[in-house]
Parts: sequence; structure tokens; C-alpha cells
Amino acid sequence: MAIMNKKSKVSDEIPSSSMADIAFLLLIFFLVTTVFPRDSGLRVVLPEEAEEVEVSQRNVLHLQIQPNGVVVVRYGDSEDEQQMTPSAIEAIWRSEVAQNPNLIAAVKTHPDAAHQHMIAVLDALQLAGAERISLQLLEET
Repeated sequence: MAIMNKKSKVSDEIPSSSMADIAFLLLIFFLVTTVFPRDSGLRVVLPEEAEEVEVSQRNVLHLQIQPNGVVVVRYGDSEDEQQMTPSAIEAIWRSEVAQNPNLIAAVKTHPDAAHQHMIAVLDALQLAGAERISLQLLEET
């Protein structure tokens, strides 16, 4: 009986016949197991019914957000206006609400103002503990 020597041919290539299958299985695995964070957004509590309430102007602090990011602050019916940055709103709100606990922040945003300017003002009001906020679009007069 003769023993035959079989020479096995060793390949230096990686078998790629199932490479596409493995890639698609990995893709499906990562798509199924990935958890996307939910954007929490702004927490705004809206009234149950739309009812108009007459508010005295002495209880309103008007915050007008301009397109360049400057906030114009006006107290009630007063014609006096102050211009400031959104970061200064927190201190103004704290000092004013200490004098008048019924104060309402009327945030009026210019149509051309960037969304980030309004968010900066709302963040400052939230840090100051403001709970009564009115959001409006600034109308040209």
C-alpha cells in the first residue's frame, strides 16, 4: 500500500464569501441595540383653556429680544428702557420679583432673532426661579 502524500495548498487570502453577510448582521445588531437619547426640550406648562386675563401693567416685566441678541427691558407702562445681555436677566428678575411677587415676565422675540437668544433668556429666567412667563412675537410698531 502506497501512502500518498497530499500536499495541501494553504491560501494566504481571507475568505470573503461571507464577509457581506457578517457586515449586514453587524449593521442590524448595532441598529437594533443603539439607544437614541430623547431631546427633552423646554418644559412649558400651557393653560388648559385659552382664556384672557387682564393683568395690571405694573405686574409685567417686558423683555424684548432683538435680532442682535440684546434684550431690551421695560417695566410695566414705563417708557424707560434698558439694554442688556441675556445673562444679566437673572439678576434683574431676582431683584424685581423680591419687590413684586406677582411679577410676570413677558418675553417678546423679534421675528428675525435667532432661536438661541430666546433660549438664553428663558434659561436665565428659569435659573432665577421665574414661573410666570408669557411668550409672544414682537410686533413692529
